[in-house]
Amino acid sequence: MESVEAVYRRLLGASQARAEVERRRHIGLGYAKLVDFLAGVIAAGVLVHTRGPFSLLLIPFAIFVVLVVVHDRVLRRLAKLVRVTEFYARGLARIENQWPGTGESGDRFFDASHPYARDLDLFGKGSLFELLSTARTRMGEETLARWLLAAAAPEEVKARQAAVVEMQERVTLRERLFAAGEDVRAGVHPEELAAWGEAKPEFQSRGLPWVLAFLAALWLASIVFWGITRNWDLALLMSLINYAVSYRLNRRVSASADAVEKAAEDLKVLAEVLAIMEGEGFAAERLKGLRARLDTRHIAASAAVKKLERVYDWLEDRRNGFVTLFNAFVFYAAQLTMAAERWRGRFGPEIRGWLTAVGEFEALGALAGYAYEHPADVMCELAGGPAYFEAEDLAHPLLPAGKAVGNDLKLGSGEPQLIVISGPNMAGKSTFLRGVGLNAVLAQAGAPVRAKRLRMSSLTVGASICVLDSLAGGVSRFYAEIQRLKVLSDLAEGAAPLLFLLDELLSGTNSHDRFEGTQFVVRDLVRKGAIGLVTTHDLALAAIPETMEGAARNCHFEDAIEEGKLKFDYRLRAGIVQTSNALKLMQAVGLHVADSG
Repeated sequence: MESVEAVYRRLLGASQARAEVERRRHIGLGYAKLVDFLAGVIAAGVLVHTRGPFSLLLIPFAIFVVLVVVHDRVLRRLAKLVRVTEFYARGLARIENQWPGTGESGDRFFDASHPYARDLDLFGKGSLFELLSTARTRMGEETLARWLLAAAAPEEVKARQAAVVEMQERVTLRERLFAAGEDVRAGVHPEELAAWGEAKPEFQSRGLPWVLAFLAALWLASIVFWGITRNWDLALLMSLINYAVSYRLNRRVSASADAVEKAAEDLKVLAEVLAIMEGEGFAAERLKGLRARLDTRHIAASAAVKKLERVYDWLEDRRNGFVTLFNAFVFYAAQLTMAAERWRGRFGPEIRGWLTAVGEFEALGALAGYAYEHPADVMCELAGGPAYFEAEDLAHPLLPAGKAVGNDLKLGSGEPQLIVISGPNMAGKSTFLRGVGLNAVLAQAGAPVRAKRLRMSSLTVGASICVLDSLAGGVSRFYAEIQRLKVLSDLAEGAAPLLFLLDELLSGTNSHDRFEGTQFVVRDLVRKGAIGLVTTHDLALAAIPETMEGAARNCHFEDAIEEGKLKFDYRLRAGIVQTSNALKLMQAVGLHVADSG
């Protein structure tokens, strides 16, 4: 069976070859237009000198027009192939672990007050969002970010999982979405477009178009009457009446026409993505539901958009000098604007649903791409009920598959609710916490997880791993940390149990207060039904499980010295750590510290 890397390399090579062909055509057509232009100039000079028929200049002009049309098509094909090439190049970068900094960081979705976004590296360079996101539309990115920031209900997760599994092997579909989505990203403003569709129409009278058509017909008849009888009284009267009506409507027509043009441009760009979705057949209920959302009143969304496109194309001509001359008397712009308003009345309320469907489809495509590129990852078995988390060979999903070390973990459901993890510096404690949290986030977004197996209840994730002080806000790290702990305590009282991940808890205070404070916090969380992990360098905290009557236990990571160098195997072991490497690390960087022991 062909590997993912081999598939990407093959398709990348094919797209690069096609792009090179189009690039040569682009250069050739550029030269052809130049030659044709020069030939036309020379021909014009000859005809002036010989007084020949200037109608012959129509030949190079017609050729130039054809070359422009063909060249435009070549440039559009070339631009799309460049995007296809980027799609596979970025896929290979992810497989080869060269992806950090090459994709969308999602920084605009970051919220410092979120209970785990900063702690779990959800956004930013080298983040989970950057690894996952192949979305090219704003709607797709916003949907994916929303799924990562909030856990879905088990039924919703299962629906997403089924959709991801079905889309997993559809590489060409994701390629087409990526290529088409670039135009959507640049050209579509989702909230503005949806608001236009839902807004109250500027013209609501059904009789006004008929009145304007009648007035336009009378004006034309008066012009004909003038031509026949040479009596211009009726023509003058109808011209004054129609001009007055146009003047009265002008402000509303101009405002509506401008809004229609902007919305139509956005929808025209979106139509390609809608057509891609409509052209696919699906078995998963979620995908069928998204596809059905694009059918409005027995017409596909892309077909509905084409109806507006035709009105838009005619409406653009209102700026033409000839059309402008007669517009005030035949109500050209007004009639087309009202036709667009009728379209909005019929389809406008559906636009938000179309945008939502596109966003969800792209987000599912991103998760499917992740699943395709990580075939060893598995879907989580998610259910409701009391808190539990059971993982086999669970590893950090942002680390390369060949370097990530897996560990087993059991919390709740007959196992302790709390594990206190001790260990020396650099042994992997913080990385393990982030790995647990990220896999929980992936699982409840509907994505595969980095494990051989993961079973868990629906959980609210909360972490205190990367809490920062704020000089501008006058907040110390310790105060910021206890504010975060208050947030987690409140979350533990919510509908879904809390999975808490606490790294070096309360390290900004003295040993006595740290022990008492940590013991109070974890007891409070466990009492509220939460499960979680606490890491520490302070072995005094390892005494906490002894006071919790079986609700907690100790585990540790350790190091070893091999050939005079510190080595870590990043394996989680039962019990309290028996080694310390702080002095060894200080000596390793050149600090001459005497070991008093």
